[in-house]
Amino acid sequence: MGRIVLEKVTKSFGDVNVIPPLDLAIEDGEFVVFVGPSGCGKSTLLRLIAGLEDVTSGRITIDGRDATELPPAKRGLAMVFQSYALYPHMSVRKNISFPLKMAGLDPAERNKRVEAAAKVLNLTDYLDRRPGQLSGGQRQRVAIGRAIVREPAAFLFDEPLSNLDAALRVNMRLEISELHNSLETTMIYVTHDQVEAMTMADKIVVLRAGHIEQVGSPLELYRNPRNLFVAGFIGSPRMNFISGAEAAKHEAATIGIRPEHLAISKTEGIWKGTVGVSEHLGSDTFLHVHARELTQEPITVRSDGEIDIYHGDTVFLSPQEDKVHRFNQEGLRLS
Repeated sequence: MGRIVLEKVTKSFGDVNVIPPLDLAIEDGEFVVFVGPSGCGKSTLLRLIAGLEDVTSGRITIDGRDATELPPAKRGLAMVFQSYALYPHMSVRKNISFPLKMAGLDPAERNKRVEAAAKVLNLTDYLDRRPGQLSGGQRQRVAIGRAIVREPAAFLFDEPLSNLDAALRVNMRLEISELHNSLETTMIYVTHDQVEAMTMADKIVVLRAGHIEQVGSPLELYRNPRNLFVAGFIGSPRMNFISGAEAAKHEAATIGIRPEHLAISKTEGIWKGTVGVSEHLGSDTFLHVHARELTQEPITVRSDGEIDIYHGDTVFLSPQEDKVHRFNQEGLRLS
């Protein structure tokens, strides 16, 4: 079991309040991602759950038990950090089994759990190697294995992929998702990368300045962002925003349209512009179109990878009307 509930939790460092009163329920078996820009409080919130930071006020329960004052070792949680924090002089086997040894488990049970974790993480052939003989991705799997053998109520991941190169990040993202599917254990994952959030989460918690801006599934946040902040943060490339007369036509202060919901043509359309930078990615092309009468920021259009449009071309853009997002003067979504 791994249900975690935060009730009116706050955190202050001196006179600085970094987490205002916050309520959140994480259900047993969910994969929940905390996402937001640097300084939004996501890692602090994770550390409060882990017990690595003291709560200023409020209450944290784990499976119905008040864990607010419990030390980290008594919470039944396992944390995987940004840095692997492996012992370089120990073998992979000894690194993974170390927390079990410290907990006083007998050697037979320790070995059984290590072998099981190694099988899940494809580390069986590397158990007798030392961390220095492994790749970055393998070292991260060892760190995860050390967490798995503890059989925790929940796993807490603090930006575990940030030290890996792009290809390894994609592979490890898939591996952690597969691990969640096989273990069916609660996982809380912190990242500033909204692509990681969208591809991994059952539920995303979007944070800004310690406040929860929105909670929901990836598709809920993509289709129905609550405000301009969430609309601009979720989705890659980000949503285009247009205000002024064009927004007023939609009875809004600002309208938003995602790059994939814009049609582009050389001959006809609603908005006229000039193509600036084009990013050709193979299957997709991202065109950055300058339409100064609408917005000072380039409008990003996602199109087919083989599109015959180039820098300097005059083009016309047409949004899908049923995909236009409307926001009021306060930046809140209009129905």
